[in-house]
Amino acid sequence: WGFGAAMLVLVAALNTLLLAVAANRWTVKPLIAVMTIVAAAASYAIGAYGAYLDPSMLRNVLRTDLTEARELVSAQLMLHLALHAGLPLLLLWRVRVVVRPWLRAAFVRVGLIVAMAAALVAAVLSVFQPFSALMRNHKELRYLITPANVLWSAASVAAADTRGAVRPRQAIGLDAAPGASWAQRRKPLVLVLVVGETARAANWGLNGYARQTTPQLARLPVVNLGTVAACGTNTEVSLPCMFAPVGRRDYDEARIRGQESLLHVAARAGVAVRWRDNQSGCKGVCEGLPYEQVSPLDAPELCRGSRCLDEALIHDLDRQLDSLQGTQLWVLHMLGNHGPSYFRRYPDAFGQFQPDCREDDLRLCSLEQVVNAYDNAILYTDHVLAAAIAKLQARSRDVDSALIYVSDHGESLGERGLFLHGVPYAIAPTEQTRVPMIFWASDGFERSAGLREGCSASTLRRHAAPTPAHDHLFHTVLGLLDIRTALHEPSLDLVEPCKDGRPSPQ
Repeated sequence: WGFGAAMLVLVAALNTLLLAVAANRWTVKPLIAVMTIVAAAASYAIGAYGAYLDPSMLRNVLRTDLTEARELVSAQLMLHLALHAGLPLLLLWRVRVVVRPWLRAAFVRVGLIVAMAAALVAAVLSVFQPFSALMRNHKELRYLITPANVLWSAASVAAADTRGAVRPRQAIGLDAAPGASWAQRRKPLVLVLVVGETARAANWGLNGYARQTTPQLARLPVVNLGTVAACGTNTEVSLPCMFAPVGRRDYDEARIRGQESLLHVAARAGVAVRWRDNQSGCKGVCEGLPYEQVSPLDAPELCRGSRCLDEALIHDLDRQLDSLQGTQLWVLHMLGNHGPSYFRRYPDAFGQFQPDCREDDLRLCSLEQVVNAYDNAILYTDHVLAAAIAKLQARSRDVDSALIYVSDHGESLGERGLFLHGVPYAIAPTEQTRVPMIFWASDGFERSAGLREGCSASTLRRHAAPTPAHDHLFHTVLGLLDIRTALHEPSLDLVEPCKDGRPSPQ
C-alpha cells in the first residue's frame, strides 16, 4: 500500500510538472482537456488489449488509416471515454481560471513547480530500492503511465520522422548484379512474396495445430518452415526489419529506416519490382518503386465498402502472368488476420469454426468465439495462398515461378490477459513473435535457381538452426533470384543447401 501511494504521488507530481511548465491563462484549459482525452483513450487500450504505448506502438497508431480506426471504435470505448474523459471535462468547463498579475503568477508557478518537484523526489526516495529495481527490471512499465507515455512516444516518433525526412535513404547493394543463371533463362521468371498479417505459428495447420486451418496447402507440395521468429510484434517494426540485411539479430531501428530495402537491391540488379497492398502501406520498404493499392474498383465482388478481401490481391494474376517479361519480384501485402475484427477478414463460406466472434470489440465475445474467428481468417489465408499457387502452376509451361509466404508478426488471443499485438519485443509472448512461413516453386523455377529437386523442409530448417527467422528472408530472396552482391550471406540463405552440387545434410 505504501509503494502504491508513493506511485500515485509520483505520477500526479510528474503530470502537474509537465502542465506547470507549459500552461498559462490561455493554454491551461485546452492542455488539460487534450491530456484528459489522451489519458482516457490510452487507459482503454491498456486495459482492453494489454497494450504498451511505446514509440513503435504510437507509430502504428499514427499510421492507422480511417478504415482500421473505425473498427476499433466500439460502444465500450465510447462509454469509457464518456466516464473517464466526459465527466472530468464537464468539471473543467465549470472551473474559472483566475487571472493574476504576471509577477504574482510567476511566483505561484515557481512555487508549484518547486512543490511538485519536492513531492516527486520525496515519493521516489521513500520507495527508492523497490522502485529502482522495478524500473531496471521492467523498463516497459514506463509506457503504462498515462498521458506521459503518449507524450514521450509521440515526441520520439516525431523526432525520428523529422530526422529521416531531412536526409535521403542510404543506398545499399550498389554492387548488385545478375548472377550467371540469368543468361541461361529461356522463360520469364517471377518470385511472388506474400507478406501475411498477424498470422501466428501456433494456429497454423501445417505446424501441427489441433485444427486443420491449412487444408488446401496441406494437399500441395509446399515446404513448411514451421515456427519462424519475427522481427517485431507490429507491422511498423517488422516490415522494414524483414526487408533489411541486418534483421533482428543486429537490430538498429534508425539504420533500418534510414536505408534502402531488399526491393531496391533487387531493382538495382535488374529485377522488375512491384508492391501490391491490401493494408496500410509498405512502411517505406518500397519507397520510389511501383506501388498499387487494392481498390474496390478493381474487384468490386471481393470488397465491402473501402475494405477488400485478400483474394483481390490475386484477382488478375492470370492476366499479369500472360504478359510477364524478364525477372520479376512481386510483393503482395495481405490484410490477413488483422484484428480485432477477424470476422471481417473472410467470406461467410469460410466460417467453418463456430460460433465465431462477430464483434469489433473482442471483450463482447468468449475466448472460444475469438479463437474461432481468428482460425477462420487463417483458413481463408490458406485458400488465397493455394489459389495463387494454382494460378502460378497453371502457367508453369510459360513462366518459371515461386511463392514465399511469411507473416509479419503474431497475435495474442487472450493468453495472460493480452489481445492483439505490439507488446515490447523484450517481454512479448511467443504468440506475438512466432509466425508461419512456406515456400513453393515450380519445376522450372527450381531448375532456373539451381535447386536440387525434392529438397526437404527438414534440410532448410537444419540450415536455419536453431530457428528460422525473418533474418533469413533478405538473403533467401537474393539467393532465389541469383543476385550477386556482397550483402548476400550464404549462411542466412535458406535455399543454399539445396543448390546443385551441394550434398544434402544428413
